[in-house]
Amino acid sequence: MYLRNKTIFISGASRGIGLAIGIRAAQDGANVVITGKTDKPHQHLPGTIHSAAEAIEQAGGQALPLLMDVRDEQSVQRAVDTAAEHFGGIDAVINSASAIFRTPVATTEIKRWNLMMDIQVRGAFMVIKSALPHLRKSDNPHILNLSPPLNMDPNWFSGHIAYTMSKYAMSMMILGMSEEFRDDNIGCNALWPRVGIATAAIEFAVGDAEELRKCRKPEIMADAAYAIVSKPSRECTGHFFIDDSLLYAEGERDFTKYKMDPDAPWRPGMFIPDDNVPPPGAL
Repeated sequence: MYLRNKTIFISGASRGIGLAIGIRAAQDGANVVITGKTDKPHQHLPGTIHSAAEAIEQAGGQALPLLMDVRDEQSVQRAVDTAAEHFGGIDAVINSASAIFRTPVATTEIKRWNLMMDIQVRGAFMVIKSALPHLRKSDNPHILNLSPPLNMDPNWFSGHIAYTMSKYAMSMMILGMSEEFRDDNIGCNALWPRVGIATAAIEFAVGDAEELRKCRKPEIMADAAYAIVSKPSRECTGHFFIDDSLLYAEGERDFTKYKMDPDAPWRPGMFIPDDNVPPPGAL
């Protein structure tokens, strides 16, 4: 029960991976701050901050649902301050909020470019900056960005340069912050899936529910995130973890439980280096 009474602040937690991470933390009795823009049902995406809060409490945690527009500085600061006052501090920040538009240069609308940069880059940075004074007071503070290893293979840029730049910027934060915050003993890490993760947002972006059969469940990312933020922060920093490799190192051997459809082929994830070999039995 490593996270009992710890306060976990999650951006983009009303559904998908962010919610799954919150539920896993709640199973330890954590305080989970659910933030997002959706307090009323979305036209295309299920879940609100309130339905997420109910799921957190059913899992055994304390939930605080907060409306937060991660693109707005005052909204972010207000949410962080409210969370810290409500629970008496913040022990971990997890940046899960993301916008996905994998389009080539010619068809990338500038409003889409702005949205990805505002959420992935500016938003993640503002959440961390706003929470920093509270993290420095924690006895085991963590920052976790859901972003990939910095793979400079041009194939991972071509065809979706804007999206790649936005996600790599989140990873560059980890690269720099792990060193900048070393004396504060703040663990700064990134986590990324080897295989596509089945979420409503991905289904909406891809437009093909059949593709979700080839994906893994969000719970694999939740279990991996839990493993990271449960570690001593001064000993775990500066890593770019891949979900199944991390869990294998933690002793997990049954990866079939994470697959949406045992009979479907895998949907490969993005940004995984060619020399990053899956652990035995993972695929």
